[in-house]
Amino acid sequence: MKRTYILGPLSRPTVLRAVQDAPEGHMVRIEEPKKRRIQEEKYHAMIGDIARQSPYAGRKWDADDMKRILVDEFAEEMRLAGTPLHHDGRLIPSENGRRVIQLGIQTSEFYVKEAAQFIEFLHAWGADRSVVWSEPKERQAA
Repeated sequence: MKRTYILGPLSRPTVLRAVQDAPEGHMVRIEEPKKRRIQEEKYHAMIGDIARQSPYAGRKWDADDMKRILVDEFAEEMRLAGTPLHHDGRLIPSENGRRVIQLGIQTSEFYVKEAAQFIEFLHAWGADRSVVWSEPKERQAA
């Protein structure tokens, strides 16, 4: 049987009991939580605003392309800060050596903390380019 617990002061005794009662050979995994749906909705809205308002490399891009561009920019900034994403991407040459292919970075794998950092990155990126956010001000603090 698979069980998931969110650690907190009230759940710890239950988690400890479950570990003590688990049969030999069972596994325990403790990991950071994945991003929240509200974070995903927020950064997708922000990416849409950026795509509609800001050119990149001399042209406008649709939201899907802009998402890939911004995630790559964010991942590079995290690397430079000495805090790479936990599932950082990699660049490989194409088989014929004429292109570079980006592998690995998926926003679906962001931890809560990484998604929050991505939202802050988007705020700064958009502010540098005078992006007007479509989201109401009171929801922008999420």
